[in-house]
Amino acid sequence: MSDEHGIEPDGLYKGNNDLQLERISVYYTEMGANKYVPCAVLVDLEPGTMVSVRSGPLGGLFCPDNFVFGQSGAGNNWAKGRAELVDSVLDVIRKEAEATDCLQGFQITHSLGGGTGAGMGMLLISKIREEYPDRMMCTYSVVPSPKVSDTSYNVTLSVHQLVENSDETFCVNNEALYDICFRTLKLLTPTYCSRSPIVPFPRLHFFMTGFAPLTARSSHQYRAVTVAAVFRGKVSMKEVEEQMRNVQNKNSAYFVKWITDNVLSAQCKVALGGLKIAVTFLGNRWLPLRFTTIFKCKAFLHWYTQEGMDERYYCVFISIVF
Repeated sequence: MSDEHGIEPDGLYKGNNDLQLERISVYYTEMGANKYVPCAVLVDLEPGTMVSVRSGPLGGLFCPDNFVFGQSGAGNNWAKGRAELVDSVLDVIRKEAEATDCLQGFQITHSLGGGTGAGMGMLLISKIREEYPDRMMCTYSVVPSPKVSDTSYNVTLSVHQLVENSDETFCVNNEALYDICFRTLKLLTPTYCSRSPIVPFPRLHFFMTGFAPLTARSSHQYRAVTVAAVFRGKVSMKEVEEQMRNVQNKNSAYFVKWITDNVLSAQCKVALGGLKIAVTFLGNRWLPLRFTTIFKCKAFLHWYTQEGMDERYYCVFISIVF
């Protein structure tokens, strides 16, 4: 995002296009002469990640007062992650919200597998929803691999909260991203840098994301409720809409029949760095959770009950999520 707006790692604007500054206030606050700071709050229950960010190449970009962290960590436990640190985080969020001209909403980037991202993340989202009920809540939620069974409790408890409190949830699968890099793009050692109005019903707001150009098609089959394609670069929207209609007609089996006009197209004329044309795909579908097997055996359940959670809560969450 900083690259697209011409913002250097030290926060200084070094761009060469007036469009880069046209709506920069959506995500950045101008602090002085060509100096910009992201409207972001960085949170963790242990200091290690915050130290890594501060000592990294982007350490000088963020406001030092917006680093909020604890000392103990959550130990990969949803119940333990719901800590008292949330009050300190909310104080910083209120300060950022009060500094805006017109607050539109919040974007949360977190993991559904860990104790902090799942437990504290859900508590934070519910608190923000209580305090700002009419603002948009959008989450970018990293979904753990189904092969990691002991995080299923964290995922199930979190999805229940996302159903109730999120307006849009973009599901990101780390294993799938790695697989794309390794098998499709032929990157033997993938790095972090190389993985980088479609809600028909309020509770159906979980999106599968994709990006092109890539060179392989997904092997997973599903029926999409709604889809959206956001094109970047100089393309003819008339041609785009025609081709999208052709794709929908040719692949009608992959779309539900009970929603008409469920394909949305949009365009940003500024191309992504290094590409002439690119497209981001969003598909609204339900993600199945492999949870019931370990819950039936009560596996790992004691780690949550000893933190004060009642086993009956799980039955309530299951009835809502499944």
